[in-house]
Amino acid sequence: MARIKTKIRKGDTVVVVTGRERGKSGKVLSVDTINGKVLVEKLNMIKRHTKPNQKLRQGGILEREAPLAISNVMFLCPVAKKPTRLGVKRQEDGRRARLSKKSKEIVE
Repeated sequence: MARIKTKIRKGDTVVVVTGRERGKSGKVLSVDTINGKVLVEKLNMIKRHTKPNQKLRQGGILEREAPLAISNVMFLCPVAKKPTRLGVKRQEDGRRARLSKKSKEIVE
């Protein structure tokens, strides 16, 4: 399987642009480039019925995040406070840095 190329990374703040959670934002917990999914903190919550086991002594209904498609989220620019696309810019020392297309600022 081919990996999906994305500039979104773990720890970024993203905004959901389509679907049930549209308009909400959160921090990225993990990125799955093989399946093209991203896990966002406190978004797309599902209820999972689990049996008790060694790791989880108490069973029951647990709430956890479900993955969203990478195409349904956009990076939230820390300067402009708006969803934006990301580009790549070469710095003077040769390193590559991510660049916000909206504010033209380098994001960390």
